[in-house]
Amino acid sequence: MKHAAILTSFAFAAFAALAANWNNACFSGDTAKNPLSYKVGEEMVFTFKLEELEADVNKADYSIKWDLWTDDGQTQSDKIALTTDPIVVKTTLSKPGFVRLVASVVDKKNRKVKRETPRKNDTSVEFFGGAAAEPEKLQGVPAPADFDQFWAKQKAALKAVPMQVERKELSSNKNGTVYQVSIACAGPRPVTGYLMIPAGAKDGQKFPALLETHGYGSHTHKAPASARAGQIVLNINAHGQKLGQDEQYYKDFFESIKCDGKGYALAAKEHPTAESAATCFFAGMTWRVMRALEYIKSLPEWNGKDLSAAGGSQGGLQTMWAASLDPQVTVANSGITWCCDMGGNATMGRVKKSWGVDWTDAMGYFDPINLAKYVPSSCHVTITRAGLGDYTCPPSGLAILYNNLKCPKTINWMQNSTHGYIPPKKYQKVYVIEQK
Repeated sequence: MKHAAILTSFAFAAFAALAANWNNACFSGDTAKNPLSYKVGEEMVFTFKLEELEADVNKADYSIKWDLWTDDGQTQSDKIALTTDPIVVKTTLSKPGFVRLVASVVDKKNRKVKRETPRKNDTSVEFFGGAAAEPEKLQGVPAPADFDQFWAKQKAALKAVPMQVERKELSSNKNGTVYQVSIACAGPRPVTGYLMIPAGAKDGQKFPALLETHGYGSHTHKAPASARAGQIVLNINAHGQKLGQDEQYYKDFFESIKCDGKGYALAAKEHPTAESAATCFFAGMTWRVMRALEYIKSLPEWNGKDLSAAGGSQGGLQTMWAASLDPQVTVANSGITWCCDMGGNATMGRVKKSWGVDWTDAMGYFDPINLAKYVPSSCHVTITRAGLGDYTCPPSGLAILYNNLKCPKTINWMQNSTHGYIPPKKYQKVYVIEQK
């Protein structure tokens, strides 16, 4: 048995020595000029390059496969021998829109190579390029005709529910105190989350406040370890679930909010008509965002002037709702914002998103591109990251969101970035557009 174990160990070690190491390999790349600055009909030139390829990789065993899609319906693709030389791809657009370019390292069976030690959201060796022609001209499906009346009714429905609060202290230290809160709200569930009040509040100090929101998913929402010095923070979940429950509760809860076999809010069956918008899942989420802001403004510790909202993806969607539906929000930091241009991606021929909400007319009430026009000039909106390779939240939607904002605004476009993937810092290319 001892000899067998030694032989097995030796065989494994020999195999490991022969296996190609892809852990550090990645792509760098960009366009010949600012990828947001092209004109319709102008040639776009992408150049990308495989970086940090390990010496143990047998190039003959691998290839680079790339595919390109455009918002005016063109496609290109090719497969070339593995190389660390720059690769150049060219295209044009016949109308305002975006180009998507994806390159992958593949093996002889056309399978994407995988890292033995994946980085977060970075299991394959790929390039996710993007560029646009005249993105400042993009617009989405017009808002529903009764958009203003719809939101007046939603706000009235919320106002009809008294703001009753259950608040329980969880912990306290030199930074401040953490509370668990549940706030009565319109819709099927309350606002639930954690409130952090700085220690100086006991001495009568007043503080700026922040509403934090969450990305999509089944979150049990754990309590923060500590309050934050110098800032009131209310961190809410998107669903209004009970806090501090056992694992079975959350399993049952997230099953209960699915619809038509899909995750919450995704299925067209949940919001089939414009009339269904008033009671669909997103309606409850918007009520909870508005009620959470109301609660923050009622706190005696708030300084009465500085009110921020922040979140990414679904949290970015909620952040834009906050800035649009409450005129007292002064700063909105919304990253990789979800659900922008839902109608355009479904009906206007743009390169399709890879995942998200089924479009019906009811979704037009909640699309951030329509609500963006209501953000007041007293609020500064920063789209903290817009991935040029993100097709969970496609760049066309982020561009339209930015176009429709009439307030001070900033957007940070990142080349070779998807919804979850950010390239290594030394290869990052970020393009900032702002209007003060």
